[in-house]
Amino acid sequence: MELFDIPKHGESRIDSAVLVQMKLHSLGEQRNEQEFKELVRSAGAREVAFIQGSRSRPDSRFFVGKGKAEELHLIVENTNPDVVIFDHDLSPAQERNLEKELQCRVMDRTGLILDIFAQRARSHEGKLQVELAQLRHMSTRLIRGWTHLERQKGGIGMRGPGETQLETDRRLISIRIKQIDKRLNKVNKQREQGRQSRKKAEIPTVSLVGYTNAGKSTLFNQMTQSEVYAADLLFATLDPTLRRIDLENQQTIILADTVGFIRDLPHELVAAFRATLQETTEADLILHVMDSHDEDRDEYKVQVNEVIHSLGAEATPQIEVMNKIDLLNQEPRIEYGHDGVPTRVWLSAMTNSGIEKLLEVLSQTFADRVFIGDLILPPALGRLRALLYEEDAVTEESISEKGEYLLNVSIKKRRLNSILSKESLDLKQLTKQ
Repeated sequence: MELFDIPKHGESRIDSAVLVQMKLHSLGEQRNEQEFKELVRSAGAREVAFIQGSRSRPDSRFFVGKGKAEELHLIVENTNPDVVIFDHDLSPAQERNLEKELQCRVMDRTGLILDIFAQRARSHEGKLQVELAQLRHMSTRLIRGWTHLERQKGGIGMRGPGETQLETDRRLISIRIKQIDKRLNKVNKQREQGRQSRKKAEIPTVSLVGYTNAGKSTLFNQMTQSEVYAADLLFATLDPTLRRIDLENQQTIILADTVGFIRDLPHELVAAFRATLQETTEADLILHVMDSHDEDRDEYKVQVNEVIHSLGAEATPQIEVMNKIDLLNQEPRIEYGHDGVPTRVWLSAMTNSGIEKLLEVLSQTFADRVFIGDLILPPALGRLRALLYEEDAVTEESISEKGEYLLNVSIKKRRLNSILSKESLDLKQLTKQ
């Protein structure tokens, strides 16, 4: 057990928390103490005690054993915290029993992450998604009075004849969930229209994913010259952001910054944020951002790939971006696979070192979407030649002995095909056979 800054009498104890982390041998899981503390810090809470222990399996009543529960009760009496936070998912019964035993509010890992998300949501969609996740989580743990929900829906007028308080609370939550689902479906349709428009324009989407606090938003800002909020906090970015990037050879991509993943990401969040995470499932390429300086990066890589797999995006091409090389005193570089395809880029988003190498890799990856080559235009196709110049597609020109225009061009295939179709021409007619 560890104690931290126990407040003296008269001092503010707002958001003070006792942390509990157990090692469960039957599950063979490894709990990350530092990550748990970072989650608590990101939620705005202050640790007053940190309790650890080990068991073969969770206790059905208190999750921790009876002896540990008594120790925890003593710590709560001495520190008088606002909340006791477990780095585990508790059943509704365990949470209820612990609150009764400790006479203190108890929160599990899922509730903690939901609280952080609630603080980070900025957009209307993000707030709806968080509320939906919270309501789904709360619906199984109606252990307190839910009068705030009654006030939202009109109080006594909403209560049916003969309903108990618990039945009323459940019905109110069910009504609110249906309302949010309806609104999110509308938002999802709007997102889908945007995705279809990008597909029609043949603009590829690249999605930044990674463990929370890996530096995705800082990298996003450097690549797009944006000012998306970035901070040394878990889940600093919640609302997805999309920006257009112009690459070499007239290539264009849409870069999407998404919410960070984490071990044991609550199912309620995955379900609520499915519309947002669809930017990842439908991306043409995933940039998996990792903190190269973090000793647990391999474990985090597995966790992120598990979430990607659960979203059905495991077949999407992926390039690893090893961020924060400035902390390793390394130089930026590109790693290639046996087939010569880029597999990993080492860079530092904070110092802007190696960003150009990542942009180079993206240009290589989507090069097949741009036509770069020679066109042979008969003198009669002077109008087509003028159109190509208007598109700024001609990089070099000469005249053949037959008076033909020999043009070296670089232009998006979609745009070139559109121009040729209007002129009733085919690309094969203008290239050397």
